[in-house]
Amino acid sequence: MTPDQTTLVQDSFRLIPPIAEPAAAIFYEKLFALDPGLRPLFAGADMHAQGRKLMAAIGFVVANLRTPESLLPAVAELGRRHAAYGVRAAHYATVGTALLATLEEGLGPHFTPAVRNAWAAAYGLLAEVMQHAAEAPARAA
Repeated sequence: MTPDQTTLVQDSFRLIPPIAEPAAAIFYEKLFALDPGLRPLFAGADMHAQGRKLMAAIGFVVANLRTPESLLPAVAELGRRHAAYGVRAAHYATVGTALLATLEEGLGPHFTPAVRNAWAAAYGLLAEVMQHAAEAPARAA
């Protein structure tokens, strides 16, 4: 990610807190529409609480984009935890698509092509770190 992309992600995320709850609901609606097979990963989950966790995780990432020494170990741990929940490499593309579609809907005209590219770069980096961490135990075995 470039410094300009980081700024775009951080600036655009400031518009999210007032719409955090509906944005989280939209995200999961889009996620399950794209891949209904993901729904069982959330069986028994309180989706309102799950939405709050999602928004908190995104907020942590956005706040720490300029401090990779803080961000990347936490993201790697998140990847390991998600692997234990049953998340597989193929799911990351679906999550990225749902995230970008949610941001587009939530940010409306503020979701410019440059903002889209910045969020795609941020998600791509995070997904790569998470997948690498999730695969690490399998490689070590």
